[in-house]
Amino acid sequence: MKVTDATALIKTGITDRIKNATWADLGCGSGIFTNALASLLGVGGKIYAVDKEVQDLRIEEEGKIKFIKLDFINDPLPFSNVDGILMANAFHYVKDKPAFIEKIKKHLKASGQMIIVEYDTVRQNRWVPYPISFENLIQTFSTAGFTYVKKVGERTSVYRSEKMYAACIKYR
Repeated sequence: MKVTDATALIKTGITDRIKNATWADLGCGSGIFTNALASLLGVGGKIYAVDKEVQDLRIEEEGKIKFIKLDFINDPLPFSNVDGILMANAFHYVKDKPAFIEKIKKHLKASGQMIIVEYDTVRQNRWVPYPISFENLIQTFSTAGFTYVKKVGERTSVYRSEKMYAACIKYR
């Protein structure tokens, strides 16, 4: 996937392009979605790009992105009060999703939002150990107190026959 494809997938979900918005990209990998998000944020936007492996992000938006090496599932997160959290092809690594959601809620502003990009499947494999279909995502986040879960993008996966979806999640 290219940055332009990633941007097209998530852009409808970035509803508040406010100045100085701060986001975290958990499980940023090579930074394709990090750069997509950076292109969509308002002036002065910042992104904490988090991954457990050192990444060469090929940053396209200088000054907006700060890389942090840590395991976002098990380690404490070194930021708080962010406007948004992006997880692109990363939520399927989280085994205990309800506990993880409680963890990240503490780092998100009450008016904040999340963007989740995942495979729309319940079939596990070694690359997607804990999958979550869009239907299950709605249920999981509703149970955690979020009242807004909307699919904002969809595309066919290059690796699998399933669709990938992008969802926007908010408290209200």
